[in-house]
Amino acid sequence: MKMKLVFISLLSVFLFANCAVGPTHGFVYSSTKFAGTFNPENNVKATKEAKGCQFTLLYLINVGDAGAGSVANKNGISKIATIDHSSLSILTGLFRNYCTLVSGE
Repeated sequence: MKMKLVFISLLSVFLFANCAVGPTHGFVYSSTKFAGTFNPENNVKATKEAKGCQFTLLYLINVGDAGAGSVANKNGISKIATIDHSSLSILTGLFRNYCTLVSGE
């Protein structure tokens, strides 16, 4: 009985944790795009766009790079105008995708 309670508790923590999911979250499916930051001086044109993502599978495997700096650097963006985000979640912990969208010059 005690082992069953521990298992249910751990399963609940994994299933209901909301790490890197976005501002809103659906248990079965969610797909959201949301604003991040922008250049407050508004002196950088958004002529290039780049996207970097990280993926999580069953809370066991996590791969990818969604860092704004590395996404910009890898795609030749030296001045950042905006940083936005998107997320996709299927059955909460079964599959998750978190992306950073960078635009600039």
